[in-house]
Amino acid sequence: MLSTLEVVTTVTVGLMVGVEFSVLFVINPILNALPEDSAQLGHAHGGRMLGAAMPVWYIGSLVLVALWAVAGRHHDHAGLVVIAAALLLLSVVMSILLLVPINNRNKTWTPENRPEDWKQQLDRWQRWHYVRVAVIIAAFALLVIALV
Repeated sequence: MLSTLEVVTTVTVGLMVGVEFSVLFVINPILNALPEDSAQLGHAHGGRMLGAAMPVWYIGSLVLVALWAVAGRHHDHAGLVVIAAALLLLSVVMSILLLVPINNRNKTWTPENRPEDWKQQLDRWQRWHYVRVAVIIAAFALLVIALV
């Protein structure tokens, strides 16, 4: 049973890392290359879509890793799983405190109501997203090491 939990958890976290990596290095550069109104509308739409799905994915991943840490506490590499859980918890806290407030504003913006500093706010979100992606990649790497 533990090996199934380990694999499901690693795949779930890996898919989350892939989505966030794609947002960072594929989706946002595409949106940023669009004309201003289209770029802003695309970011707002993306914020609504991913803003609905990602909280469940982040919390679900954290719960799975916590379950793995408890169930596998007497196995080799248990410490790696605990560190991965701490990193995922950090990513959730970062999201709530730093990224979600910007995203919540962004997803309501239109060309008619967006603030003058909308680009600066999205740039700030992007900088924090770089850090968050690094954190979840580190957590994923630890899970992969613990799995083998």
